[in-house]
Amino acid sequence: MILILMGVSGTGKTTLGTMLSKETGWPFLDGDDFHPAANKAKMAAGHPLDDNDRAPWLAILHGKIEEYAQRGEGMIMACSALKASYRDVLRGDLSQDTVRFAVLTAPKETIADHLHHRAHEFMNPNLLTSQLATLEDPSEDEAWHISVAGTTQQSLDQLNAKLREVGALA
Repeated sequence: MILILMGVSGTGKTTLGTMLSKETGWPFLDGDDFHPAANKAKMAAGHPLDDNDRAPWLAILHGKIEEYAQRGEGMIMACSALKASYRDVLRGDLSQDTVRFAVLTAPKETIADHLHHRAHEFMNPNLLTSQLATLEDPSEDEAWHISVAGTTQQSLDQLNAKLREVGALA
């Protein structure tokens, strides 16, 4: 299974992905690591990315997902995947059994607080409003909804429970 942790910046995708990787043994890929330099510079300057900026980045991430799927290996990826069309590109023609999305959610104030207490090389905290406006919240059928309003361990426990429900973890 390939699990994509999605949501706006500040929801803990990287933190949860790293922790889940240690528990499952699945590799963790942070989608932000695959942004072209121009995208990073644009975000650092406080400018939101548009679909043209995201297209080559999403194609790279889809290629990584395909690699793991073809090998039948599990993998965890952090990627904002804000729009349904982005999630469609990431999944391609792979099934929901192969690629699962988990949207990390919390009140805006909680996310803003997370952003102000972390150091990220290119994410400008002022982009949160833009990202929340762009987010096309997936339905419960499309993605697991994981609250990150509590502790990191509580969020991790929710993810582990979902993975056990679908037989991805013992």
